[in-house]
Order: sequence, then C-alpha cells, then structure tokens
Amino acid sequence: MTEHATTSDKRLSRATAIAWLWRRLSRWPLPRLWRFASTLGPLVYCFSRRERNVTDINLKVVYPALDQRKRRALAKQSLRHSTATMMELGYAWMAEPDRVEASIVEVHGRDKLDSARAQGRGVIVLAPHFGNWEVLNFWLSSHFPFTAMYEPPKITNLEPIIRHGRERMGAQLVPTNPRGVAALLKALKRSEAIGILPDQEPDWGSGVFAPFYSRDAYTATLLPKLVARTQARVVTGVALRLPGRGFAIHFLDADERVYSADETESASGVNASVEASIALEPAQYQWEYKRYRKVIEEQQQNPNANDFRLY
Repeated sequence: MTEHATTSDKRLSRATAIAWLWRRLSRWPLPRLWRFASTLGPLVYCFSRRERNVTDINLKVVYPALDQRKRRALAKQSLRHSTATMMELGYAWMAEPDRVEASIVEVHGRDKLDSARAQGRGVIVLAPHFGNWEVLNFWLSSHFPFTAMYEPPKITNLEPIIRHGRERMGAQLVPTNPRGVAALLKALKRSEAIGILPDQEPDWGSGVFAPFYSRDAYTATLLPKLVARTQARVVTGVALRLPGRGFAIHFLDADERVYSADETESASGVNASVEASIALEPAQYQWEYKRYRKVIEEQQQNPNANDFRLY
C-alpha cells in the first residue's frame, strides 16, 4: 500500500467517524446538546492550549478594562458556546427541518429584509461567527432566495455532507473566486439575499487594514464593490443561542459607513457592524479565531508598518 493510499484511507476513516457523530448528535434535543457542551467546554479551556491562548489574547485586546478574573470567566463561557456550535452542526444540517424551524423561537428585524426586497433591492447579510451561523443559514435559505460563498473543508470527504446540509433548504453555494462574486452580483440584481462572512482574514490583496475594537485588523473589501454595483441594503444577521430553549434570529442595521465608496471607510463600517452584533452577548462570539493575525507581506513591503503579531 502506498503512502498516498494510506493517507487517503485515514482521511476517509476520519470523515466517516465525524459524519457518524453528526448524525448521532442530530437526534439529540437542544437542551441535551447544551448540557454536553457545558461539560466539554471547561475541558476545551483546560486542555486546548491554542484555543485558550488565542481567546485570552483577543479578549485582553478588545476588553482592556476588564479585570483578569472576569476575562477568564468570559473566555470559558466563549469556549463553551463554541463547543456548543460544533455539537449543533449535525442538528443544523441533518435534523428534521420542522425540528430546526421550531427551535428558532424568535426573529427580530425581518422587516429590514422584506422592506429592501419590496423596493427591488437585494440584501447583503453580514454573518459573523457568532452564536450558530449554520442555523442562521438554515433560516435565511428557508425564507428567501439565498446565495453564499463556500470554501470546501480541508477533509474533502466531508464536502458532500456539509454541502448538502447547507443547501438542503434551498441555499445556493458559490465558490470563493471571481465566478462566485459574479453569482453574488446576479443574485443581488434579482433582489435576493446573499451572505458574507465579515470576520475572516481575506487573501492578501483582497482587503485593507481597518479598526476592529480600536486595533487594525485585515478586512475584506468585497462589500463596497457589491454595494456600488447593485445598491443593495446591508444588515448584520446572527442566530443568538438561548441555552436549552433554541435560537433567536437578529437582523441589525449595518453601520452606515458600509455604503462608502472608500474601501477603508467601508471596511471600518463592516467591523463596527460586527462589534454591534457581538454586543448582544460577547460570550457567543468565536474569539478563538486569530482576528489580529500578523500579515508578513505587509511588513516586507513596509518595514515601518505596525506589528500585528499578537499570537
């Protein structure tokens, strides 16, 4: 057996095990999933050094006035919610649609989407990594023609399962390339809704540095291009977890700067919009993501640039 075949077999076995776990957990009621996450969360904080360290650093940057004891408590709560999100993936992708729909017990701000579409305008939903964004995708694609960009998982054998889960209520997934951008533009011109992840670091050359909690973070500039060509409205959308009960969907007006033709100004509005959603409940944001990652290319091109390395 070749080394390549051995690696492929290991990936297939891993994918099979993960898919089995998702199916198993999809049958669990939400209160049980939350209890399970509440048990695992403290273990993640204790034994997952990378997630703990990145979360602690991010919280120290964005909440400098918070004392160490309160920051540590917030970090533990955050990792509990992130664990819950992972436990709920099978639920969002594989549970009976009626069950998932019934678990969405509140929807706030739907009128912002309905009003824009009634005016013949598309809607760009900024969907940060907050609460359970897969439940948000479920609701959006259940109620509106909805298109979102999609990047295949590193474990390629899981792609059909993840793709089916995200598309099962009618969502259209498009690649993260010019063809995908063209599909987003067409959807907006049809007065449909599209989803954008506003808090992932883009490829070099596809973003600008803009403040996120008063410290510069590399931020994508796709949004002003889409707005300029379609006159779409922009809202922030999240699925807030109500532990043991379900979820509350919130749509918030985006910061007005997102409509600026200036890319840095627009990116600043995007980050401010993410901050506003985090304010709903800071513990539900995925703080273990390296939002302030050092961009080596920036330092190579500009030796006097600020040092963004925190991690």
